[in-house]
Amino acid sequence: MLVYCSYARAVGQMMGNRVFDSKPQTAIGLFAGIGGFEVGFRRAGFHAAMLCETDSEARSVLALKFPEARLVGDVHDLEALPPTDLLAAGFPCADLSQAGRTKGIVGPQSGLIDQVFRLLHTSDPSMDVILENVPFMLSLDHGKAMTTIIERIEGLGFRWAYRIVDTRSFGLPQRRRRVFLFASRTVDPARVLLADDRGLPTESRSEGMAGFYWTEGNRGVGWTDEGVPPLKSGSGLGLASPPAVWLREGDGDRPRFFTPNIRDAEALQGFRRGWTAAAKSEGARWKLVGNAVSVPVAEWLGRRIRHPGVFRPAGEAHLPNGSKWPVAARGGEGQRFSVPVSAWPLKRKYRLLSHFLREDGTPLSQRAAAGFLKRASASSLRFEEGFLQSLRQYVDNAELATQTR
Repeated sequence: MLVYCSYARAVGQMMGNRVFDSKPQTAIGLFAGIGGFEVGFRRAGFHAAMLCETDSEARSVLALKFPEARLVGDVHDLEALPPTDLLAAGFPCADLSQAGRTKGIVGPQSGLIDQVFRLLHTSDPSMDVILENVPFMLSLDHGKAMTTIIERIEGLGFRWAYRIVDTRSFGLPQRRRRVFLFASRTVDPARVLLADDRGLPTESRSEGMAGFYWTEGNRGVGWTDEGVPPLKSGSGLGLASPPAVWLREGDGDRPRFFTPNIRDAEALQGFRRGWTAAAKSEGARWKLVGNAVSVPVAEWLGRRIRHPGVFRPAGEAHLPNGSKWPVAARGGEGQRFSVPVSAWPLKRKYRLLSHFLREDGTPLSQRAAAGFLKRASASSLRFEEGFLQSLRQYVDNAELATQTR
């Protein structure tokens, strides 16, 4: 797709058009999902040697898209890791997410990070590690999850750096912020994660589309101008929960309030449209896409791992034990520093949501719209002028259409 070619050229220019090392490099993915890390790594010159994923629907996608990789079902069944250059683990976020169980790093799902450290104890000492999860882990239980991870990483002799990264930095209209931690015994992790920084963009309201969670309305709605809030794996009931989109002006061909097509959702994560077609149902596909790592973020990481940048530690500050975890930090060998970088390492050309969605969406049902309107109207949330009026008109028109059938 053109967006991938343009991105690769831009990153090549950023790195001085350096040629990849001729030495083949391999990667292993734990909790691999549908291969977001691995697609990005493949574009950066890595070969997926082994993928571990317990979800049968996700494995059906992986088997089709990565036939060359050894596919393992349960991480508990792995006694050791084969020699590899890079281990990636986007471990489960259910217990660390603000919208999840919030049981923390000891929860039954997020606690599976223990399996990563079990395997690292006997792994190749030259292997690098990438971990990924939600930003709420930095503050939940006073940052206990990140503290635990850092202590265990340091205990294994790794240096480390982490950073919150926003998918919008890579041109995709999805406001998706995730924590990426890179650990290595052979290279300064700051040169991988913290060398690039373009700063936060200037926010400006468009006249096109805005995305929001129609399942919310009491405390927050994930409002995103010319984009969608972070795609989710589903609601608390286990149902698919795509975001809603408000077409501000509306027209005769498209609904004013609708949910995107799953194929467009795949593209919002950087996959080719139809990537999850091997899954059995659309609900399963939404879950898989919502759990995925954004492909262009993984590609940037893979390229930086192969060709580290220059890290300039201007403005960093010593981070005492027990401090609040910042947006970005680095450490190792008993020292920790907060680093003043933004969640936007790059600044690729942003594709407006109104220009991005290609497929026909599904009109938001009258019941869903009415429920959201009731919750939003009763809350203390402030909305863009005209939004609730437009939604109320949409609900009334849908109700009238139902009555006249």
